[in-house]
Amino acid sequence: MQTDMPIELATPQTRRSLTANVSWGGKTVTVGGGAPVRVQSMTNTDTEDAVGTAIQVKELALAGSELVRITVNTPEAAKAVPYIREQLDRMGIEVPLIGDFHFNGHRLLTEYPDCAQALSKYRINPGNVGKGDKRDRQFGQMIEAAMRWNKAIRIGVNWGSLDQELLASMMDANSKRAVPWDAKPVMYEALITSAIESAKRAEEMGLAANQIMLSCKVSGVRDLIAVYRELAQRCNYALHLGLTEAGMGTKGTVASTAALSVLLQEGIGDTIRVSLTPDPTESRTQEVIIASEILQALGLRTFVPSVTACPGCGRTTSTTFQELTKQIDDFLRSQMPVWREAYPGVEHLKVAVMGCIVNGPGESKHADIGISLPGTGEAPAAPVFIDGEKRMTLRGDNIAGEFQSVVENYIAQRFGGAGQKAPA
Repeated sequence: MQTDMPIELATPQTRRSLTANVSWGGKTVTVGGGAPVRVQSMTNTDTEDAVGTAIQVKELALAGSELVRITVNTPEAAKAVPYIREQLDRMGIEVPLIGDFHFNGHRLLTEYPDCAQALSKYRINPGNVGKGDKRDRQFGQMIEAAMRWNKAIRIGVNWGSLDQELLASMMDANSKRAVPWDAKPVMYEALITSAIESAKRAEEMGLAANQIMLSCKVSGVRDLIAVYRELAQRCNYALHLGLTEAGMGTKGTVASTAALSVLLQEGIGDTIRVSLTPDPTESRTQEVIIASEILQALGLRTFVPSVTACPGCGRTTSTTFQELTKQIDDFLRSQMPVWREAYPGVEHLKVAVMGCIVNGPGESKHADIGISLPGTGEAPAAPVFIDGEKRMTLRGDNIAGEFQSVVENYIAQRFGGAGQKAPA
C-alpha cells in the first residue's frame, strides 16, 4: 500500500561527545564534539628503525590516515620517536603520532622527555600498567606526563589484556548474586568499568576530561556492538572504535565493516581503525582504505571520488569493464594527495564504469561522468555521459586510455578554477 509520507534517507544518530584536541608543533586534529569521524591506523615497523617507520607513517597518512599510532616499547624506540617526528615534518607530513605503551610506558615517558613531547597522544592500557600497589603509581606517572606536556590520552581496554584483578573481583561479586550473570556480561562490565574508572582516576589527578578518549576492544562483532552501546550510555568521552584482531582479508574486512557500521549509524564513535592482519602481498595502507570506505559508504565522510561499476554477468563476458574499473579506481586514488590541494571538492566526483546496455546508460547518466561499455553481442561502441548527457562515443582498442583522459579533463574543468561547479 502506498504511503502519504515520503521515505526518508537513513541518517546516523548523533552522540555528542567531548571535544579532544590531538596537538603537535602548533597543529591540531580535533576528535569528537561534532568533528568528523577520524581514520586512524598503526605502523607494523620496528619503531627503533626511525627511517623505516617514518616512511610507513608517510604512506599511511597519504592514504588518508588522520592519526597514526606507533609502538613505543623499548628505550631505543623512545629515543627514535623525536627523529621520526622530525623526518615527517621535513617531508611535510602533518599527521599526529600516537605512542602505544604497555608494561613500561611509565618509565619511558618519564625517562625520555623528548619522546613524551614529540608524541601527540598516549595510548594507555589499564590491564598492562602494573599489578597490585604498582598499578596506581605507574598509571599516575603516565597521567603526569600527559599533563606536563599537555597531551591527550586514550585509555584503551582490550579483552585480551583485561585487568585480571578487576575481572576476578567482579566474578566473585557476581557469584554472590541471587541470580548470577553469565560470564560474558561480567566481562563486558569489567571492560567498561576498567575504562571509565581509569578515566575518572585521570581526571582526579588533574587531567581534563576533554583530553581523554576511551576504547573497549573485543574481537567479536556482536560483543563489540553490545559493549560500545553500553559504554556510550555511561560516558561522554570521545570513543575510538575498532574490532581488535579482526583477521585477514575478506574475514577481517567484513567483520570490521559489520561491527563499525552498526555503531557509527547509531552515532557512536569518534575515531575508527580497521585492524586487519596484513596480507604479505598487500600494503599496510589497505586498513586505511577500508576504514575510509566504511565512512564514505555510510555518508559520514567523503575521501575519494566514487566509482560505480556493475558486478558482471553473462552479458559481460569481456573483462574490459573490469580492467577499466580497476584502472580508473587506482588512478583516482593515486592522484588524490595532489588533487586535494589542486581541485577542492574533487572527492565528491561520481564516476560510473558499466559493462552492458541494460543498466549502463542509466547508471552513467546518474554519475557525473560515466561510460557504458559494450556487452556480449553489442555494437563495439562505448557512449560517454557527462553531467547526465551523452557527449561522445569511444571506439577502438584504446577506450580505457581515452576515457581516463576524458575524466582528467572533466576534473580540471569542473574543480580547477573560478568556474568550479559546486559538488552535488
